[in-house]
Amino acid sequence: MFGTSLAIGSDILDIGSQKFDRQSDQRAIGSGAMVPRLALGEPGQFEVPNVADPAHFCRNNFASACGNSDAGQAVKFAKGTTTLAFKFDGGIIVSVDSRSTMGAYIASGTVKKVIEINPFLLGTMAGGAADCSFWERNLGIQCRMYELRNKKRITVAAASKLLANTMSSYRGYGLSMGTMITGWDETGPQLYYVDDDGTRLHGRYFSVGSGSTYAYGVLDTYYRPDLTVEEAIDLGKRAIYHACHRDAMSGSINNLYHVTKDGWVKIHAIDVNDMHYQYLEEKKNAMASS
Repeated sequence: MFGTSLAIGSDILDIGSQKFDRQSDQRAIGSGAMVPRLALGEPGQFEVPNVADPAHFCRNNFASACGNSDAGQAVKFAKGTTTLAFKFDGGIIVSVDSRSTMGAYIASGTVKKVIEINPFLLGTMAGGAADCSFWERNLGIQCRMYELRNKKRITVAAASKLLANTMSSYRGYGLSMGTMITGWDETGPQLYYVDDDGTRLHGRYFSVGSGSTYAYGVLDTYYRPDLTVEEAIDLGKRAIYHACHRDAMSGSINNLYHVTKDGWVKIHAIDVNDMHYQYLEEKKNAMASS
């Protein structure tokens, strides 16, 4: 078997060429299928599934779902991440991982999951990367338009409401978003959760993503409103580390931001593997001293 030479065809080199298009047309005609050809230069033309009811087919096979509700779908929307943010007396800490996954496949380890909307406003990404990135950048445009019209910076509450209104108008269209909008305005530090259903919640701390249950365990145990800045940064690091340690869909780099009345500042970008050995050493020293 191993001595047999394998001949690899050159068909793959023809993809995108006129020869490939002609062969595709011939195969379609030979099978009796009426496949619409995509004509370049004709706006509004796009291919749909070659079935009797394309809309019904897309709803049943490409919907974004939670849990096992997509078990019967031909294509499953696989996602996973860990993001968190919390308010304390010294401002707001936003801490996220940077891993992008497609099921068990790690697509990237350097995804920027904090969207810098303006110098005083941050958004986080959880769910579909394209959905979060596009709509939070769209929110940045809306916030800038507000500033130009009203000659003042938009509040965090108003910015989160704009995103929630946009999500409400697209409810049921298959978007996948679980975001946090946070920042500092004339009322002080504010934190909101907004998702693709248009849900909008105001709170002191949130964690979103597949690793959020592990992060919540750390936050619920060690969070205090009167944390110092150093303690708050350490809490943000530890919560993300423990989530990445237990959740296979989270990992790579911990990006952490601190928001104050002067705007946001990026504190660090640390590999969670380095954090693992740091905390392992602390654990050994603590056990030895006890």
